[in-house]
Order: sequence, then structure tokens, then C-alpha cells
Amino acid sequence: MFLLRGLIYLFFIAGVAHVISLEGFELGPNAQYSEDSLTETLQDALAGFSAILFFISAYLSVKFRYAGILLGALMSMMFVREADAFLDEYAFDGAWQIIVTAIILTVLLSIKGKFGQAYTSLKEYSTTASFGFMSAGIVIIIAFSRLMGRGSLWQTVMDDAYMRVVKNMVEEGTELLGYTIVVLAAVELLVYVYRRRDQSIRSIIKSNLVRLPKLT
Repeated sequence: MFLLRGLIYLFFIAGVAHVISLEGFELGPNAQYSEDSLTETLQDALAGFSAILFFISAYLSVKFRYAGILLGALMSMMFVREADAFLDEYAFDGAWQIIVTAIILTVLLSIKGKFGQAYTSLKEYSTTASFGFMSAGIVIIIAFSRLMGRGSLWQTVMDDAYMRVVKNMVEEGTELLGYTIVVLAAVELLVYVYRRRDQSIRSIIKSNLVRLPKLT
């Protein structure tokens, strides 16, 4: 089973890499990797999808409830941030800041007086495989992609042959890889929660069957 999961992850990441290259192959030097590109759109989709998966894990697991809520809220905020151009055009300028602030306030109210439980839930989460995926994904999105997308770096390397599209492709492509890894983290947590939940249900059924009086 673990081999199958590994292969699925491999093909999933390879598929994402192919998506990144599509705009380049189609438009060549005219590619922009801008807000309305397929790469950016997929970033939005993966951020939203991972948020949903984390919230589902929070619903299914008491142990990881607060961890799931916090992670789901984090990815929801990142989803809103990625959709800032859409919100600016179809809502109003600065709409994403208001929505993100609302999410933060909602989360703070939901864990008010339960910070100890939230900390314990996050500590338990840190022992799972999902935590490693999540940490790597967030670091890639927030830090690594920004460092790799510095204009000064690419201007220095390419000199007079500098093309902004190369910088954009590397930055946005790396960021998409980060979101892909976060989705894998969300999947890992959901699988873990589901298995633990299934085992708990089986244990309860088994213990109840043992307590039943034997027929003579």
C-alpha cells in the first residue's frame, strides 16, 4: 500500500510540473505566469482544497481538532491571499485583507480559553508524517520561492539576456510545488485520522462483543 501511495505522489508532482511547463510551451517568450495563468489558478485550487481536507480532519478527530482548525484556517487565508487580484476586480480593493482579518478573529474566538488544548493538539500533530510535509510546503511557499524569485538574482545570472518570464516561472512554479506538498500533508493527516478512527470503532465493537453473554 505504501508503494502505491508513493507512486501516486510521484505522478501527482510530475503532473504539477507538467502544468507549470504548459504556458511556457504554448506562449514561449510571451508567457507571463501572471495572476490569471494556469499555474496561479492551480495554486488557488490547491490552497482551497488543502484547507477543506484539514477541516475534514478536524471534524473527524478530537485529538487533532484544533490542529486541523488552525491549519485549515492558515490555508484558507493563503487561498484568499492568492485570490487577491480576483477580489480586487470583482469585490473591492483590499478585500482580501478584510477577509483574512475575519478568519483570524474567528479562529481566535473559537479557541478562546482553549489555548492549552490547541497547543496539545499541535504537539500531537508534530509527531505525524503530515507535519514534515506541511513544514516543508510552508517554507517553500513563504521563503524558498521568494528567494528563488528575486529579480536581482536572475538579472545577475542572465545579465543582458535577462527575461522576467524566467524569474516568474521559477518563483510561481516553486510556489506551486509548495502548495502541492501542503496538499500531500493534508492527505496524510486525513488518512491517518481515518485509520485511527476506523481502528477505534473496531476496538469498541470488539470490546462490546466480548461483554455480550455467551449463549448456552
